[in-house]
Amino acid sequence: MKRRYDILMLAPTSFFADYGCHVRILEEALILRRLGHQVTIVTYHKGRPIADLDIIRTSPLPWRADYEVGSSRHKIAYDIYLAFTALRAALDIRPDVIHAHLHEGALIGAPIARLLGIPLVFDFQGSLTGEMLDHQFLNPDGPFFKPARMLERLINKLPVAILTSSLYAQRVLEEQFLVPSERIHPVPDCVNTETFRPAARGASATLTSLKGQLGIPAGRSVVIYLGLLATYQGTPCLIQSAAQLKAAGIDAHFLIMGYPGHQDYAQMAHGLGVEDRVTLTGKIPYEQAAHYLSVGDVAVAPKLSATEGSGKILNYMAMGLPTVAFDTPVQREYLGDLGVYAPPGDLDALTAGIRTLLDDVARRVELGAALRRRAKDQYSWERAGRRIISIYDQLESRRGKH
Repeated sequence: MKRRYDILMLAPTSFFADYGCHVRILEEALILRRLGHQVTIVTYHKGRPIADLDIIRTSPLPWRADYEVGSSRHKIAYDIYLAFTALRAALDIRPDVIHAHLHEGALIGAPIARLLGIPLVFDFQGSLTGEMLDHQFLNPDGPFFKPARMLERLINKLPVAILTSSLYAQRVLEEQFLVPSERIHPVPDCVNTETFRPAARGASATLTSLKGQLGIPAGRSVVIYLGLLATYQGTPCLIQSAAQLKAAGIDAHFLIMGYPGHQDYAQMAHGLGVEDRVTLTGKIPYEQAAHYLSVGDVAVAPKLSATEGSGKILNYMAMGLPTVAFDTPVQREYLGDLGVYAPPGDLDALTAGIRTLLDDVARRVELGAALRRRAKDQYSWERAGRRIISIYDQLESRRGKH
């Protein structure tokens, strides 16, 4: 008889928001529920509710009702609130396992797991200090970098098992933080290929209508991006690439979907004279992402961070979108030999890659079909969910022997 687990997930973020790590938390919780397990998520006060998920939220901070994306000094207070809320939930639920997302989640979950005598599983989505450097919240030459790095090493030693969102993340843990390999279990980001799929035949009228709503002229090729907007995400490169293509006489339109600061990037587009070639939508609900991605001809993943995951690429793959990406280990891990790559930060090479695909329809179709097959074969959430349960089973078996 299969074991049914009561899982307490710790999400030190404003779950649910329509980006990155939230999608992994959401999809893991949904697949674990579908596989017959109970999942309770403890998270910050603010966030979008999700039907059919049990979510326990902290009380709001009296002096800070709004929540920022990324690193913030206010997160210390958020996490103190989260720790007390998680402890109350754990004592009430008596879970079988604590599944902690992000480093703050692992730090909060460790004493609770020890108190209850249950395993702590850490869902590692990238280096803590690496992300703080990406967000320019931490100076590598400043006085706080070494203490932050030491704290990260300490946190990485707390869980009995660490799930990594990529094989590259596994290498980071082994080589930079000296985590024993037997404690690391790669569970790559995945994608729902039934939700994210190419537009059905006969949908051309719907796509034309959507393009019109987005201000994209009929017949113009669409270069598409969906994700957070930030310098380390390569967002400025998208605007600059649009300018290069316009100057070269290429009739392409950039549909850039995401937040925060889309108004600032709209001003950048105006300054470069490409406001007629760029549409910035702001936030797109995750449930509508596939609908909007369906208008794309070429997708772009210009992320510069070497440590974070890049789950948006899996959405592109499932949609059958040929993808141009900066050549980082994580992005190459997903795309394999089917990506069109540019050296990280090389704007000219990125634009050249986009132009190559825009000029070659047959290659776009071939790459798109192959990428969708790769997504279906290797990046199924069903497969990931069963992998997570097998890890729980291993931990349970070890406990039984002691």
